[in-house]
Amino acid sequence: MLRHKLIHPQINEIIGRAGHHALILIADGHYPSSTKKGPNAELVSLNLMPGLVTCAQVLEAILSAAPIDAVHTMMYEEADPYALKQDPPVWDEYRALLKKCGMELKLDPIKKWDFYTKVETPDHILTVQTGDMQRFANLLLSIGVRMD
Repeated sequence: MLRHKLIHPQINEIIGRAGHHALILIADGHYPSSTKKGPNAELVSLNLMPGLVTCAQVLEAILSAAPIDAVHTMMYEEADPYALKQDPPVWDEYRALLKKCGMELKLDPIKKWDFYTKVETPDHILTVQTGDMQRFANLLLSIGVRMD
């Protein structure tokens, strides 16, 4: 029996064979997951309907199952007409989850087009597409080293 919260068999299998520095994208419902992915990435679609499931729910499950050493968020470009004057509200939810899981990781924003470029590398192994409709909810996780 699994001892963590993540029970999705395909996601567990992909994470189980991943190595250090492999990248997991948790994509919001707006992300173009079929065209913006790395050559080794597998896509798991969990976007049942708008709002189900959310990026935060997927983050919580993955944090329970894999050692994560970096959390990158997608930052808007300053020229974006929808640019926010502060962090997107969903980022506070991510910070609370990291704290709840006992992790001292900080969110590391990457500008939108640089984020896409980082995702398109061979290290990208998994995209979990969600139904999260919040703006700038995308997360790119880097797998770390298991210490126990």
